[in-house]
Amino acid sequence: MHVHAHPDDESSKGAATTAKYVAEGVDVHVVTCTGGERGSILNPKMDRPGILENIHEIRRQEMERARDILGVTQDWLGFVDSGWPEGDPLPPLPDGCFGLMPVEEAAEPLVRLIRSFRPHVVTTYDERGGYPHPDHVKCHEVSVEAFHAAGDPTRYPDAGEPWQPLKLYYHHSFNRPRMQALHEAMVEHGLDSPWGERLETWKPEPEWDARITTRVPCADYFGVRDQALLAHATQIDPDGHWFAIPRELQEKVWPTEDYELVVSHVETQVPEDDLFAGITHTC
Repeated sequence: MHVHAHPDDESSKGAATTAKYVAEGVDVHVVTCTGGERGSILNPKMDRPGILENIHEIRRQEMERARDILGVTQDWLGFVDSGWPEGDPLPPLPDGCFGLMPVEEAAEPLVRLIRSFRPHVVTTYDERGGYPHPDHVKCHEVSVEAFHAAGDPTRYPDAGEPWQPLKLYYHHSFNRPRMQALHEAMVEHGLDSPWGERLETWKPEPEWDARITTRVPCADYFGVRDQALLAHATQIDPDGHWFAIPRELQEKVWPTEDYELVVSHVETQVPEDDLFAGITHTC
């Protein structure tokens, strides 16, 4: 079970891993916390009349296409997008948005889904949210709460029969060493890198990068990932940075998606190359 903040996150974070496991017969479920109602239109080709006015329904349709491409099932938690606050000082978040929800209240429907779907593995964002969007940070908090509470019969007693997932992971695919390696490969091939400017201001954090425990080889599924991304047409510009690095170069330079094992109720040894390491022979 992957828990994400908005529609499109399931395609930009861990999608090749998802496609790999689906191809291997794993039942993969995506939980989307909000409808992405306040997301900006990031693809200039979609910035036309009728899109913004119907963004909620359009983003739901995009999600349907992406989940079909990835081969997953999916549920909406039903919370309202908080938007990306801008300004100095930052404005308050909108009333009733996901970012302002009490953690225990927001976790209840996720606990219910975990107890219903009964996943062995749950993935979500790190405590920074992957990046500091209020919905991503709240998604982290809610996911961690639900992971620990789902197996406790004293917690959320009306949310179904208890079920304890065995492993919890944080996404770490947008890590600096990966972007540095891709950038250097682009320069080496005489190509314009989309990461040069960003890397100049991206302070190295070796202790943060050392938190990665698990690298899942999934280069064969980068094409599926890209198709799922393109399904989110209001969010993904096909001529933008997502596709600026040739897939062949990505497959050669960094053929994995990377994770941090945070909790494991089974014996496993890190580093790992499989989110299910330690589970197959114990369950």
